[in-house]
Amino acid sequence: MSHPVSSPTKNHLEKVVAPKRELSWQVASNLFVSFKYAWCGISYAFQTQRNFRIHVCVCIIALGLSIFLHLKTVEIAVIGITSGLVLALELLNTAIESVVDLTVKQTYHELAKIAKDCAAGAVLVSALVAVLVASTLLLPPLLALLVQLQR
Repeated sequence: MSHPVSSPTKNHLEKVVAPKRELSWQVASNLFVSFKYAWCGISYAFQTQRNFRIHVCVCIIALGLSIFLHLKTVEIAVIGITSGLVLALELLNTAIESVVDLTVKQTYHELAKIAKDCAAGAVLVSALVAVLVASTLLLPPLLALLVQLQR
């Protein structure tokens, strides 16, 4: 036998969703505020996550080489997309790690380890694919340039 589900009352919602919340847990009032929160997340990751900084540097180098070597627009786009995917997954990895740490506090839990390891594995897979893509597109013109410079 199922019990009827009643919707929460307005008073109940006001207690749960306080109208004057501050900072990132507040629902963004406009698009600009949404971008501000997103930038705060990117800034946090850049300031606190060594791997995110490494990925940003590698992304800049790969895109810079792409432009320097005069790759086709679509090839530069592919390198940009794969690099962006790595950065996005690194941000998700940071978010997952933060939520897991918040949940388990200073204790060890096997499921927390699995969540963190899988998130890190997703970043690793995307980084390996990005290296494969960038190598495939960058190495032939780079080697041709080096051969030309040796002559």
